Amino acid sequence: MTLVIKMNSIHKITLKIQFLNTHIQELMRNIFLLLIFISTTISSNGQQFNYAHDNPLELGKVNWIRNYDEALKKAEIDNKPVFILFQEVPGCGNCTKYGKDILSHPLIVEAIEDEFIPLAIYNNKKGHDREVLNHFGEPTWNNPVVRFTNPNGGLVGKRIAEFRSTSQLLEAMISVLNNEKRKVPTYLSLLAEENRAVEKGTDEFFLSMYCFWTGEKEIAKLDGVIGTEAGFMHGNEVVKVKYDRSQTDMKKISQKAVQVNCGDKIFTDEKAKTNLPTQKIGKYHKDSQDKYYLLHSPLRAIPMTEYQKMKVNSALGSRKDPSQYLSPRQLKLSSKENNTANFIEEEFVTSWYTAVGER
Repeated sequence: MTLVIKMNSIHKITLKIQFLNTHIQELMRNIFLLLIFISTTISSNGQQFNYAHDNPLELGKVNWIRNYDEALKKAEIDNKPVFILFQEVPGCGNCTKYGKDILSHPLIVEAIEDEFIPLAIYNNKKGHDREVLNHFGEPTWNNPVVRFTNPNGGLVGKRIAEFRSTSQLLEAMISVLNNEKRKVPTYLSLLAEENRAVEKGTDEFFLSMYCFWTGEKEIAKLDGVIGTEAGFMHGNEVVKVKYDRSQTDMKKISQKAVQVNCGDKIFTDEKAKTNLPTQKIGKYHKDSQDKYYLLHSPLRAIPMTEYQKMKVNSALGSRKDPSQYLSPRQLKLSSKENNTANFIEEEFVTSWYTAVGER
């Protein structure tokens, strides 16, 4: 009897130790995040977001320079390439849509302003604008065109005339930064990958496993996966996997998932050649704690793209630095006033301007 009592006491102590360890790990993770927040806030020197408020719709929210010589002078001082927008102002529907959508996307605005010298040239005006237009051989009264120069005014990179493609613009920006031997921000690369996948086409399927929170963490690390979501199907915990079909496929993803013990069955209505048994898709129910690690961290108060949410959640679950996936302006939102918000379920652009008080 005494031995049984002692064993029960040891078991209770063991459970208490495990409970404390779990909470200590959570506390250490939050302390780590807090240190990131403090360092980011200090480095920003209290600067406020400064979006252009008097721009015509065609120019979006970027703070543009309107003089070519002034832009080159600043480019030389800052040693940055020049991002030239040739735009019709006032313009047609294509021009206004370009400004409202692409040139108002917070991460694109940030990249243009931080990594380049932004210069806007109107293609339907005389004077200085027309002189610059003629210098680059650009047509008048045209849809939006983007070109890049180095600080000396020499053209670099591709001429971007496909105003409907966000990914082409982003990939051109990255190419110019590489050409000019400048570091490409990770958030910009992620945004390019995400938009390329959306434009080229994505597929999805459901992968069952013993724990969907672990599955989200591990599957998010696989090349070509651009979205994950935890939920239930046919009584199983599943991860809805969204992937870039130009980069990977169901078989490759499931093979990698099995290697990290995060795959035992696939639910799909497509014909699948995989190493796992398959079943038709049934009723799906999203888990209330999707993006579990992100949900339980202060970073939930920062608006992110879906791809960023996936990457940050995975980094937190793996005890890696999540700040590598976020832009400086996103990290700047980690203020005391903001850290009780939760933007995990919100669309990025709308929630961003809500968070910064722009809309």
